[in-house]
Amino acid sequence: MGPSLPIPPPLPPAPDPSAPAVPVFFISDSTGISVETMGNALLIQFPGAAFERTLIPFVRSVEEARQVRARLDAAMDGPVAPIVFLTVVDEAVREELLETRAPVVDFVSGHLAQLEAQLGMSGDHAPARLHGVGDSHRYNRRMQAVEFAIEHDDGQSVRALEKADVVLIAPSRCGKTPTSMYLALMHGIFVANYPLVDEDLAAEVLPASISALAERCFGLLISPERLAAVRSERMPESRYASAEQARWELSRARRVYDVHGIPFVDSSTRSVEEMSTLILQSLERRGTTPR
Repeated sequence: MGPSLPIPPPLPPAPDPSAPAVPVFFISDSTGISVETMGNALLIQFPGAAFERTLIPFVRSVEEARQVRARLDAAMDGPVAPIVFLTVVDEAVREELLETRAPVVDFVSGHLAQLEAQLGMSGDHAPARLHGVGDSHRYNRRMQAVEFAIEHDDGQSVRALEKADVVLIAPSRCGKTPTSMYLALMHGIFVANYPLVDEDLAAEVLPASISALAERCFGLLISPERLAAVRSERMPESRYASAEQARWELSRARRVYDVHGIPFVDSSTRSVEEMSTLILQSLERRGTTPR
């Protein structure tokens, strides 16, 4: 049997539609990707609350910070007090923002000071380190990985296929493309993805062009109901979108994964971020970590 991954937990309760939304501001001196990621990791612990999210990136001067602070103070006069998540490394800019009356979760100041004390040196407090192009090698690899994922999307090309760190396989519309792009853009992983078509599924074989890369393959599954619904958006009332066809393809895909010892994950209730993390963990366990 092919190794499977843990069954995802049930979905949390939906927010109460009668409850007012809590304004949430993500403020950054760079793109805001980091502050959104960390802030949302905390907000997701409150599934019963509704949030109205606002991203304010590239706050790099005291004057810009002063304007943002005025906006936050105005939000404090609304029906629900806002929550502010902050990643700003320039001390003057950060101190201006911290003067707001709004409650602030500052992801930088305390942690940066702790690291400076531990390392015995001062950080340079330069913005845009994480998502800038300061690490040119990592940045260039990510861009090359994106180009590779685009070229090798949905089995379009076999050129330089041996460079793939992972090959995602699944029946059509199981989430291969967004997962491939996320792995490429965020982690610099070279990903090819291939659809399993009726001929492959019936014969329980991998597509010929990737048969020699079985050790790099990773499978995706989805619930038949979800797959049929997604396909119906593209081709309503077709055999391709029927529940019967979806059930057959998914059951045969599972058989292909088992026969060839390919790990897989059910994408029905998992985010792209979760699936990508599981794939990266699988690569490490199998000793095929990207070069």
